[in-house]
Amino acid sequence: MIKTKITAFIERVFYSPNIFDYFLIIILSPLSLIYGTIMLFRRIFAIKKDFLIPIISVGNLIVGGSGKTPFLIAIASRYPKSCIISRGYGRKSKGLIWVSQEGKILTDVESSGDEAMLIAQNLPQSSVIVSEDRQKAIIEAKNRGAKVIFLDDGFNKVDIKKFEILLSPKNIKNPLPFPAGAFREFAFSKRFSNLFLVEDTDFKREVEYENLTSSMLLVTAIANPSRLDKFLPHGVIDRYYLSDHEFFDEQDILEKMQKVNATSILVTQKDRVKMERFKLPISEIKLKLSFSNSIFDEIDNYIKRYGSKIEK
Repeated sequence: MIKTKITAFIERVFYSPNIFDYFLIIILSPLSLIYGTIMLFRRIFAIKKDFLIPIISVGNLIVGGSGKTPFLIAIASRYPKSCIISRGYGRKSKGLIWVSQEGKILTDVESSGDEAMLIAQNLPQSSVIVSEDRQKAIIEAKNRGAKVIFLDDGFNKVDIKKFEILLSPKNIKNPLPFPAGAFREFAFSKRFSNLFLVEDTDFKREVEYENLTSSMLLVTAIANPSRLDKFLPHGVIDRYYLSDHEFFDEQDILEKMQKVNATSILVTQKDRVKMERFKLPISEIKLKLSFSNSIFDEIDNYIKRYGSKIEK
């Protein structure tokens, strides 16, 4: 309960502050200015390495979710010889690990992290690598025959030459960088991207449900979980939030279900990959993205400039 309240407070300050929150924002704003300036100089003076292979980065400017994973799955699914490289946030492993190779799963979710496993399960013709060192992973993927590489959350990797796609929520009332706001850099850094896509304008979320019941406990470990509110079906009687990428304890969830008399838990696809062995009744909310074919055209044109011939 305390963690849920803290999460809600931080989200409110970052994304939709009220008049009282601005006192805290003003106090923290000098730190935000310093942080944003450092990040700007880092980007301007970076020397970019060209790996001689098309690299597409899908990222965002804010802390928290913006639809990166479903967007990445949607575009990477068009390229059979693609390799997706992720940091593997939340994983219980270190170093470079092949999560999948041309669709064959090679490890478990604890070693891969939730997002990387979700990507691997949804891209049967692609490969997925997790690595703290993105440059090392790019070389490894290229040596094993990748024709195009997608970087998950790669906008801050300023030392790599790549095609930058940034996704953004529609309305963010607090435009300041961390720690006073949710931005990882100054908001105008979007000008460094090749494509800047805004939710509900350039892309839309579509929702499907599975196994809904009459009384569900929403259980999720995603950033900014309140963004799910507008997609929740009837029957959600309570909420249980964990930190982004955190792993779940089945007995803990069962006790919370019993406390509120829930007949199932409602989770996202990202949460579900960490619950494969759970024996709890699970309902699922599936979020997908729809967007214009012109976005595919932009990516195709970038790949063609590298002379890559990729069958789709």
